[in-house]
Amino acid sequence: MDVADYKRDVVVIGAGVAGTAAAWRLARSGRSVTLVDARPVDTAGPRWVNGVPPWVFDFVGLAPSSGAERYGTDEDAFTVFRPSGIRAFSVSPAPVWNVDMRLLTARLHGLALAAGVEFLAPAKVRGVTCLGDRLTGVELTTEQGPLKIEAALFVDASGMGATLRRRHPVLSIDCPKVPRRHICSAAQYVFEIKCLDGAKRHLDAVNGRSGETLSRVGVSGGWSVGNLACDLEEKTVDLLTGAIAMPEYADGPAIMDRLLATSPWIGNRIFGGHGAIPLRRPYDRLAAPGLALLGDAACQVFSMHGSGIAMGLVGAKILSDVVESSDDPGDLRSLWHYQALFHRDWGGLLAAYDLLRRAVQALPVMDVETMLEMGVIDSNGFRAGLEQRLPSPSATSVLGLGRGLLKRPRLATRLRSLAKIPLVMNHYRRYPQAPDEARLARWSARAASYFNDLADVRQP
Repeated sequence: MDVADYKRDVVVIGAGVAGTAAAWRLARSGRSVTLVDARPVDTAGPRWVNGVPPWVFDFVGLAPSSGAERYGTDEDAFTVFRPSGIRAFSVSPAPVWNVDMRLLTARLHGLALAAGVEFLAPAKVRGVTCLGDRLTGVELTTEQGPLKIEAALFVDASGMGATLRRRHPVLSIDCPKVPRRHICSAAQYVFEIKCLDGAKRHLDAVNGRSGETLSRVGVSGGWSVGNLACDLEEKTVDLLTGAIAMPEYADGPAIMDRLLATSPWIGNRIFGGHGAIPLRRPYDRLAAPGLALLGDAACQVFSMHGSGIAMGLVGAKILSDVVESSDDPGDLRSLWHYQALFHRDWGGLLAAYDLLRRAVQALPVMDVETMLEMGVIDSNGFRAGLEQRLPSPSATSVLGLGRGLLKRPRLATRLRSLAKIPLVMNHYRRYPQAPDEARLARWSARAASYFNDLADVRQP
């Protein structure tokens, strides 16, 4: 193929959940789409089990997970334990489904292929071509040799590494590298249960049941977790661990090793993986001429529990809807509409929970214990977080919380940043709706002030 003549309407870099969903939806609307990944297609995307709120399947127009793709049942509970090991509360049934990302990604790949998406994998980006600020082409290394693809729109869904974003003259500046204090180191694996009696004894010791997720928070710093869910019928156990990727904390794999060392009844690993997840609020700018950011590359992640699957799918739907009727899918006016819709509808929610995450992350573990003890974090708020929505606290719970914080002024001081949440929510609803660099700069400066992130703001 003559590399100079290879052109498509859309090129998506990253064949994970968000990127493939975008490619599928864009191709379904009649666009010519190429989906690129550095790995072979059958190993692209996440390889572990992830909690997914059921509403997102209907939102994106995707059949709900079922059969082998979905772990557990509708009756399974989610129980939270304080750092001390004392049971705090249960959410029953759990408002999220545990989904095998390997099978969900494979299903999306099948839908994309059926819609006419061209797959190009393995292939790695080795350079980009820009005309001014507009991205016009990518240079790839493939098994057949070097290749250049030109397109009207490129979508960077390549994860936190952001293959295209970091090469773009504008977005590389406006979307700075995520610092370690805002990165989660996570690990999730499914193991065999080699001693069923040992698993039963473990569940009996904490009054747990088969299928129930047992989540202990504060295992390595204020923002950290160790989850365990046994399926006695299938003789498997699902472990999930995560903490902030800072030297003073044990990382996700290290926390998991500790869990395994104290659980001799757990046998061989079946599947899973580990990696880094950006936790900061979404970037203020999600697009530039010819380029849209999606998923982890856009920091479209729910900060409370470090999951980007639902928000990546949300972004894929908004992006595909916005450019569906555009003569030029890479035109800045269309792509600005994408970032404005995302921020106005979802950015405030993600930013609000990022304020909560930052506040909890800064707490000593003993304060996390106190928060759970006094109900600052309760089953109502936790359910809302798992569902990726804001809670609707009752007047009684708010009054009780206020009284509790009055008795603990030091903790109240540490949590004072949460008072900014209504201001942040309102500010995101005012994201500039049309291209206007001066307005965006002012909006960004105000947003950054709520998070003490003024160093991230570039003047127009």
